[in-house]
Amino acid sequence: MRTLFHLPLCPFSRKVRVVLKEKNLDFELRAERVWDRRPDYLEMNPAAEVPVLIEPDGKPIVDSGVICEFLEEVYRERPLIGIDPADRAEVRRLVAWFDLKMNREVTQNLVGEKMMKRTMGYGHPNSAAIRAGHANLHHHLDYIAFLIERRRWLAGDHFSLADIAAAAHLSVLDYIGDVPWGSHELAKDWYARIKSRPAFRPLLADHIPGNPAPEHYADLDF
Repeated sequence: MRTLFHLPLCPFSRKVRVVLKEKNLDFELRAERVWDRRPDYLEMNPAAEVPVLIEPDGKPIVDSGVICEFLEEVYRERPLIGIDPADRAEVRRLVAWFDLKMNREVTQNLVGEKMMKRTMGYGHPNSAAIRAGHANLHHHLDYIAFLIERRRWLAGDHFSLADIAAAAHLSVLDYIGDVPWGSHELAKDWYARIKSRPAFRPLLADHIPGNPAPEHYADLDF
């Protein structure tokens, strides 16, 4: 059985989960407390990060970007990284935007400070970082709206890994109730389309003990 080592509020793990579902691949989820630095896990990924995908032949694939490219190359029936070189370039540009820029400016400042610091025992949240995350989030939601005003999906006419990456970050931010949907209707409408996809719905069933999601989190119609 294919196994994905993950953390529930890791957007990179969530991205891979959606890709696996979109490609109709069966897999088992296994939560990995990376801060425990388990020796067997470090042998697979010395960086002590999630996700790590174990293919049915036992081969570990490390890093969400590498995993998604691997799945796209091996399981080609449902392409998620574009249909020609120009499309693929735009998808990869936007994946980098959300996984690098948005993660640094928003996700780390909000989910990292408000949830992961406490979970990993790294001290108290940094209030300045949280304020910066809230301010930066508006800019990224505006950029999603800018794209959706001009395209059917973020990277063009087709649903792609760019949509999955953006929605994965927003899903963890939405879990902690930090997305100001009321001020960003176009982004909200796009995210509602993502939430309704069967491959995305398992994320909406995630539950962190002691930290329930807002009521709207799993509501397909908000």
